[in-house]
Amino acid sequence: MGYASPSHRETVSFDAMRLLIIEDDREAASYLVKAFREAGHMPDLAHDGLDGYALAREGDYDMLIVDRMLPKLDGLSLIRSLREQAVTTPVLILSALGQVDDRVKGLRAGGDDYLPKPYAFSELLARAEILARRRSAPAGAVEVTHYRVGDLELDRLSHRVARAGQEIILQPREFRLLEYLMRHAGQVVTRTMLLEHVWDYHFDPQTNVIDVHISRLRAKIDKDFDRPILHTVRGAGYVVRADEARGA
Repeated sequence: MGYASPSHRETVSFDAMRLLIIEDDREAASYLVKAFREAGHMPDLAHDGLDGYALAREGDYDMLIVDRMLPKLDGLSLIRSLREQAVTTPVLILSALGQVDDRVKGLRAGGDDYLPKPYAFSELLARAEILARRRSAPAGAVEVTHYRVGDLELDRLSHRVARAGQEIILQPREFRLLEYLMRHAGQVVTRTMLLEHVWDYHFDPQTNVIDVHISRLRAKIDKDFDRPILHTVRGAGYVVRADEARGA
């Protein structure tokens, strides 16, 4: 497990995933988009192989989730075409075809992982995050999975947050928000940075979605403690640090 502390080894941590889901079953696709968003990630969607191929070539994605049985261009042909075009984005194949030969064909076509249907979303999420992290990590880097600011701790693997040993329950978006702030502890994080990296909004920096979530987060991590950790820098943004007592 990596910790966010000084080290002679390079460390790396990760933003929410930008992923493309290529799935022709609209009900299943809608479920996946909703589930990944609730987990704090940023999914796009295509309902056929040709649209998916075009988006995968043009978009900067951390992950592709590809159904094998697609109209217009089947999943394996889509993956082969991407690999022929030197697109190296990790691909996780979803398919009702789950025999060993089917999985082997998927991997040989250029897939990085293969998950038969039906599946549990928790397993799909874990596999997708692992593939995205492998792609993002530079060679020799140590993944940071645990952050500490003062007596506030956050663990990415267990999704556990605690302050002074007291566990704090956060919603997925609150967890992503705190994780991003703690990764940049001591630095002012602007509203635009939060919109782009936590919500993937590239417009309307005056939206109050940040104010609402910051208020909820502050109530959970600061309200019952003597020293605030989450600070507002007027006119600039927010910063997480543990160097001010209340009333100071």
